[in-house]
Amino acid sequence: MSDQEALTPRVFLMRHGETEWAKLGRYTGTTDIELTPVGIQQVSSAAAKLVGVGKLLDPSRIVHVFVSPRKRAIQTFELLQLPAVEGEREVTEEIAEWDYGDYEGLKTVEIRQLRKQRGLDQERGWDIWRDGCEGGESARQVSERLDRLILQIREIQGPYMNGEKPVDVLLVAHGHILRCFIKRWLGFSLDFPFQMVLAPGAMAVLSYKNNNVSEPALHVGIALPSADEDTPAF
Repeated sequence: MSDQEALTPRVFLMRHGETEWAKLGRYTGTTDIELTPVGIQQVSSAAAKLVGVGKLLDPSRIVHVFVSPRKRAIQTFELLQLPAVEGEREVTEEIAEWDYGDYEGLKTVEIRQLRKQRGLDQERGWDIWRDGCEGGESARQVSERLDRLILQIREIQGPYMNGEKPVDVLLVAHGHILRCFIKRWLGFSLDFPFQMVLAPGAMAVLSYKNNNVSEPALHVGIALPSADEDTPAF
């Protein structure tokens, strides 16, 4: 068996590019806005460097794509130019951004001020990971839908942990929900103090230790394919 065939399955997490609200730090959940020109360039640049045969995100190894139904995520997926996996694309609310409810369009400082004016959070400031969103989703609700998605992915990948066939999966979604996904993938509660940054148009990679579906892991560093090779060298 070649090194390529023996690759442990991976899950690629792609955050959509910049939007006007993301640029301003406003919570953008259900509001359906498109990418800015900068956001389009962010994704196009990432696609040129990372997507293609023999590159980090190889379409021939992707068996399923889960995409948030928001325009900014769908636009990002289209900019990745992955026609080979178009038929395996699943647009699903399971990976939609956190529903911010009453906090939609606000900034963190504005939310905390409004809550304190109403007599809330007198001893400690509002924390979305712990407190959720009034009129929107709680941390528990977000966890439950992500856990369903993780179970679905592990059912796809579990039978092929030793490279029997390529079963990489791609998620195209949003900054908050993808960080939530990483925590749940690793078995952490959403309020676990695990600080992460995922920039607009950036990609993260998850996988498993020891070719074991019961040992989910985060790639804190991943070797890129050699420029003179047709297949990835990692």
